[in-house]
Amino acid sequence: MAAKIKRELNADVEMVHGRYGEFKVIVDGETIIDGGAKVILGIMPSAKEIIEAVRSHLPEANNEAG
Repeated sequence: MAAKIKRELNADVEMVHGRYGEFKVIVDGETIIDGGAKVILGIMPSAKEIIEAVRSHLPEANNEAG
């Protein structure tokens, strides 16, 4: 997922390994996706959902919208 974000959004990406069953996407210190308890069952947010959430939180996207 980190590679897809980097490729599609040309964004700097850092992967941090968490505990088993943990999946979060953090942009500028703010958690924008938290997989929650479902991740332990293998239910992950979709790639499309993640990309759109990251895109909406990037400074460039906010400048274009305003």
